Amino acid sequence: MAGTARFGMLCEMAKDFYEVLGLKKGASAEEVKKAYRQLSKELHPDKHKGDKDAERKFKEVNEAYEVLSNPKKKQMYDQYGVGGNGPQGGGGNGFGGFDFSSFSGGDMSGFSDIFESFFGGSAQGGRRGAVADDAGADREVSITVPFMDVVKGATKIISVRKLAPCERCEGTGAEGGAALITCTECGGTGQVTRSTASFFGTIQQRYVCSKCRGSGKVPEKPCKKCDGEGRVQQTVELTIGIPAGLHDGQTLRMRGLGDAGRRKAPAGDLYVTVRVTPHPEFVRDGDDVRSVKKISVLDALLGAEVSVETVHDSMMLKVPEGTQPQQVFRIRGQGMPVLSSSKMGDHYVTVQVEIPTKLSREERRIVEEWRKLKTL
Repeated sequence: MAGTARFGMLCEMAKDFYEVLGLKKGASAEEVKKAYRQLSKELHPDKHKGDKDAERKFKEVNEAYEVLSNPKKKQMYDQYGVGGNGPQGGGGNGFGGFDFSSFSGGDMSGFSDIFESFFGGSAQGGRRGAVADDAGADREVSITVPFMDVVKGATKIISVRKLAPCERCEGTGAEGGAALITCTECGGTGQVTRSTASFFGTIQQRYVCSKCRGSGKVPEKPCKKCDGEGRVQQTVELTIGIPAGLHDGQTLRMRGLGDAGRRKAPAGDLYVTVRVTPHPEFVRDGDDVRSVKKISVLDALLGAEVSVETVHDSMMLKVPEGTQPQQVFRIRGQGMPVLSSSKMGDHYVTVQVEIPTKLSREERRIVEEWRKLKTL
């Protein structure tokens, strides 16, 4: 009973991994990843040097992500829970939320997987490699382009403030080509281990080393410009392609153009949200374009061919006799390019019939004669 109580207390002390990441239980893999990346940036030891509380929280975030980002471990965590936060078992064993009823007949072989999932090791003290998070963060920017740029497609040069590879050390973090040496904090393993005695033996918790961030190596002589990071903040000019047919508010993903990774680790991505300036004559309607054409009463009555501007060129539109005000005509294939295809939308022209506000004496005479004819 003493051992049972001791293990129950240990489980009660464990953190709710969803709570650590600020998520609700059962959050999706994408939500877990997003929360982890945000918190790891906010709590990173480089931003809070000497702050023990921030370091503790950073370790908790890494521990939570290590479990919840792994589908198998997440499923086991959701099933068994820790400290009563997961679904409770029906066995009534009092083990802080674990249901050991499935281990019938004294078979304890399944404990190894459980301990490995939750405590960074196994019941036999097995080891796992730490995961470094040196990859560059993603960046988001917004640009505004003229309407015709998304009709024809365009190339834009934008300025972005981001982490870029350090030119002095060429991104290695080492001064003057100095060698990378074994990290003294973790002994080159990339992880630090904390052991806790329990009823079942020693439980080990492993964390990514805050000094080398899991790489196991540090520069023997850190670069003076980037302080061993291999990257520095700077404003860079990037060339962005605006594809024809892009919609207002759509976001382009530029792979590898986000923040540079630490010491040549993979770079993040750049997300460019494109805003399109409205056009004075054309209104976009999905992949179609709409415009208005004013014609005279005579053209509406007798019919005519009138010139119409589209986003591509001038076209001659045949207006049949008896055309009514607000009548809409369709010009096929003269609308917007359909994004990522060779198709084109259509152009719709709404006719507005202009009624003269003042007639000459002769014009009035002719109209009066016409009205008499209509009354006969």
